[in-house]
Amino acid sequence: MRVEAKGLTKQFPGVLALRELSLTFEPGKVHGLVGENGAGKSTLMHLLSGGYRPTGGHLEIDGQKVGLTGIADAMARGIVLIHQELNLVPTLTVADNVFLGREPRRGPMVDYGLMCQKTSEYLAAVGATFAPTRMVGTLTLAEQQLVEIAKALSMDAKLILMDEPTAVLSGPEVENLFALIRRLREEGRGVVYISHRLAELKEICDTISVMRDGEWVATLDQSEFQTADLPALMVGRPLQSMFPPRREGVTAEPILRVKNLLAPPRVKDVSFEVRPGEIVGLAGLVGAGRTETAMAIIGEISSSGELWLNGKPFTPKSIRDSAERGICYLSEDRKGTGLLVILDVLRNLTLPNLASYGKFWTRPKVEADAGAKWKEQMNIRVGGLDTTIQNLSGGNQQKVALAKWLELRPSVLILDEPTRGVDVGAKAEIYAIVDELVRDGMACLVISSELPELAGLCDRVIVVNEGIAAGELVGEEISEESMMRLAAHGERAG
Repeated sequence: MRVEAKGLTKQFPGVLALRELSLTFEPGKVHGLVGENGAGKSTLMHLLSGGYRPTGGHLEIDGQKVGLTGIADAMARGIVLIHQELNLVPTLTVADNVFLGREPRRGPMVDYGLMCQKTSEYLAAVGATFAPTRMVGTLTLAEQQLVEIAKALSMDAKLILMDEPTAVLSGPEVENLFALIRRLREEGRGVVYISHRLAELKEICDTISVMRDGEWVATLDQSEFQTADLPALMVGRPLQSMFPPRREGVTAEPILRVKNLLAPPRVKDVSFEVRPGEIVGLAGLVGAGRTETAMAIIGEISSSGELWLNGKPFTPKSIRDSAERGICYLSEDRKGTGLLVILDVLRNLTLPNLASYGKFWTRPKVEADAGAKWKEQMNIRVGGLDTTIQNLSGGNQQKVALAKWLELRPSVLILDEPTRGVDVGAKAEIYAIVDELVRDGMACLVISSELPELAGLCDRVIVVNEGIAAGELVGEEISEESMMRLAAHGERAG
């Protein structure tokens, strides 16, 4: 099925998100879309999948002009969108979610056995090992992403739109997804693939289109984009080195000590230290217990073992209690638990620290001044602080999520997937901000599924294998190969 965008334009109140964009998506091809947050990629996906109606221009399917009436209409025509933000019901099973609204029936009753059987087949196709009867709410974010992909496969789509499908997947899971995409391509299906991971785009895509500020910039075939400077095309200027210079060896006393941490079922034995002025990475495969380690440190899940903060035993009670003691946690799920997306930028920035703006009620000017300070310092690109979070790009949302905790002036900052769904330009900005904070004496723990990010940003990396700290890598020892060997086999490279 050949799908063409002809002069698509989308105008929102005060924002022209897409301007006269024309692109063609061929069957049996993987077409990559790349651009900074706010470039218009997700808007285009919503227009292709029937979620938005264009202000101007139209779509053509196999040469015929169509006007999609909604998401169901697009699905019926064979176009399915796998959302960047999860679109699942946590209180239902995996099978219920995969076939929601399309349940197979035996007479008037749902044929749950058949539904589970078919779901198992789709789960196997995406490399998932959990049962179709699992409640979605008990799955990790990465596992839920696999459910989304299985759901799309169950619809027999002819054009599959993937918006950041690997954002929470690690190496082996990504390879499973790529194998699946190659199989879909061989079957003659078209795939539109959005990712901020440029190496992925170069590996899996036949064609890459670059977008900037709602407009088309260039479309490159495989031979061209292997040598093209994609970051420069995305931002309209050459980029300096992505990562700041590595910091010299830090000898200060540890501010946070974690010893024999146990938080069943994921965390079995994790020990490490974090010093002021350094960035420590926490690496591991999906399900290894990285996020659960952070949750135990801030008191969000029950745990045992020893925690020391500033040389004193520390028993976390809650995320609020930990923040008041100086340990702040940036969630991997910024729209689910990191931000209140229906509130505006100002309220999200100041919410964790409202008490400082007034005893019985907030002083608007003081609060507004604090918001303006962080808007400038973090380079949050937004027209006004009264803009709701859901109208910001992913990179600007992440800056708000980070700034709200910095307002509390923490001594330890835990960043869980800090650049998930963030474009290359915003990544460099976030790295520079974190580097400056650390050089000013903050201690930082970074959890990331992106091994190049850990290798480029961290002074030390603790690798977790099946809930156990398998080893520590320092300085030049830190490499993608070393981290992967420890993560997968619990052994060092070489």
